[in-house]
Amino acid sequence: MSSALFSPYKLAALELANRIVVSPMCQYSADDGCANDWHLMHLGMLANSGASLVIVEATHVERHGRITHGCLGLYSDDNEAALARVIRQVRRLGTAKFGIQIAHSGRKGSAQRPWEGGGALKPDADPWPTIAASPIPFGEGWQTPREVSEADMDRVREAFVSAAKRALRIGFDEIELHMAHGYLAHGFMSPISNKRTDRYGGSLENRLRFPLSIARAVRAVVPNGMPLGARITGSDWRDGGLTPDDAVAIAKALKGDGIDFICVSSGGVAGGIHNPAEPGYNVPIAARVKKEAGIATRCVGLIVKPEHAEAIVTKGEADMVSMARCFLDDPHWGWHAAKALGADVARPPQYARAGPKLWAPAAAKA
Repeated sequence: MSSALFSPYKLAALELANRIVVSPMCQYSADDGCANDWHLMHLGMLANSGASLVIVEATHVERHGRITHGCLGLYSDDNEAALARVIRQVRRLGTAKFGIQIAHSGRKGSAQRPWEGGGALKPDADPWPTIAASPIPFGEGWQTPREVSEADMDRVREAFVSAAKRALRIGFDEIELHMAHGYLAHGFMSPISNKRTDRYGGSLENRLRFPLSIARAVRAVVPNGMPLGARITGSDWRDGGLTPDDAVAIAKALKGDGIDFICVSSGGVAGGIHNPAEPGYNVPIAARVKKEAGIATRCVGLIVKPEHAEAIVTKGEADMVSMARCFLDDPHWGWHAAKALGADVARPPQYARAGPKLWAPAAAKA
């Protein structure tokens, strides 16, 4: 019986070998925004994981739009050259296609790396001023951001366009706009973080005005046929926040402005909010977005077992399944999923002798 998860998929003009996507995972290890040998090792590991597509971690469009001092950026020639070196090598030696997620951290920027505490940078740690839809801190102990002005919007929008142009020159196969997790674009979308009284606040239409302008501007420079998507929030998981109904409306609006696919995530709009803990908690929202917005959909959220991912695609709840930590735990998750589902996956010839045809333990592994 053929596997739905390992069936090919065409996203805009991009041909993908299967429906498995490695989600962007911040590494907090860049040098002033520049990728280095850690990224070469990390992405090189994922390039032969069995996933058809690997998304590079949130890569920020401004130096002060980063989350931490260690976050990737695509705002300078040095950033572009460093990331181009890494992508050139991993694409040459790997089987996966590569996408990039471009982002602005908004009020969640100027933060410590997770292993340093994950809170706001202390005064002696070179913090920077942050911006947001409204001057409301992310949580207790966080600095108060400056309210975004029209001039800020123009600058940030152009920074997204510039980063997209750099991504095109590097040779990425797709581009994803980060509009989730409480960062700048999501901060405008959510009524929890957006208390503006001008034309960028109030109704959902107004709260979408700035994020949609970014999508239109980036779409204008990304060629037709090259996938341009957005990761959105399916729910803020707090009363008075964004809901699955809003996610459908947001997806429809983004589709109308030329977005090719939606990745459904959730949460992160403010400190102290916890996402559900059951596997696949975003799947029902993704299924609604796919059906009601009529757009290619990717889902993420504690999806670990091959059989679960297979069921999501088989049932038509999403077109693609994104996973993150399970690939850190098992860099060959795609190989093992293929074995479990009776499918096959491309492997580098150097590793062929570890495949089920040539090695008994692999053949016996469920």
